[in-house]
Amino acid sequence: MSNAAPRTQADLLQLFEPVRDDLQAVEREFARQVQSQVHVIPEIGNYLLKSGGKRVRPAVLLMSARLCGYTGPRAILNAAVVEFIHTATLVHDDIIDDADVRRGRKAVHSQWGNDVTVLAGDFLYIKSMAMALTQDSLDIVRLLCDVTLRMIEGELYQLTKNGVVDLTEDEHFDIIRRKTAHLFGGCAQIGGMLGEVGPEKEQALREYGFSLGIMFQLVDDLLDFTGAAEVLGKPVGADLREGKVTLPLIHLLEHGGPEAGELIRGVVRDRDVTADDWARIKTLLAEYRSIDYAYARAVEFGEAAKRQLRVFAPNPEREALMALADYVLLRDR
Repeated sequence: MSNAAPRTQADLLQLFEPVRDDLQAVEREFARQVQSQVHVIPEIGNYLLKSGGKRVRPAVLLMSARLCGYTGPRAILNAAVVEFIHTATLVHDDIIDDADVRRGRKAVHSQWGNDVTVLAGDFLYIKSMAMALTQDSLDIVRLLCDVTLRMIEGELYQLTKNGVVDLTEDEHFDIIRRKTAHLFGGCAQIGGMLGEVGPEKEQALREYGFSLGIMFQLVDDLLDFTGAAEVLGKPVGADLREGKVTLPLIHLLEHGGPEAGELIRGVVRDRDVTADDWARIKTLLAEYRSIDYAYARAVEFGEAAKRQLRVFAPNPEREALMALADYVLLRDR
């Protein structure tokens, strides 16, 4: 893996500086739209809003729109919509995974219970579409519906593969495409649609976001092995304990022999891992260069993302989107 120092939240804020005011407007819009006379809804909404998310998806949409010459209110509305969709998936994911912690704080279902949390997630999904329908362009609403359906399909597909140790690389990438990449791709494409740049540039932005999303998830999976729990805001090794076999493990299972297979199957079966077994798995991942392999695939998708932006003339927005790919690759949380 690269020896470059991990990027910090401060680096990310610097990248997003051109859209800082817009991102603050997105936060205000989120808070406004989550209001309800049923007090638990704004209570949960505000809790989620303050949970320290990076807002990468809204930033991709806002920056893509600026790249395409659009800076109006529809960018802020749509950025809030995608943050609603993303937040709804996180709320439901935490119930499915039975995760107690999200970003270093108690997960919503740990605080309010599963029944309330499922309905809160439903509220966020429906509210996102209601917000999207307040604008003129049905094309954007269709895109958002399509992306949301793919994400839910991805979650369902992942559930059918949960605990399956012999997951293929193709199956793993299919889950990533559905769960993560399509929303990133949609965010970038909406920027092009708002700027009315035409099909070729719109498609280039979609491909940029799609590749960025795959890289984002590959790095996220790697952090389960390379990150520190206090930085990640969740227990290290959580994915494997939840029965999720990610790319480094797929590679290790293919190349690491019986010992690796036995260790990984044991963790998935028991839904727990001892400190010794975790240390041994990490040693084997290093020995068989499985971390390096997954990192190299992430680099490939980062380069693919940046290539798509070459259809645009150089400008600060293009450079920020390119730099975002580098940030994602080197992030530590």
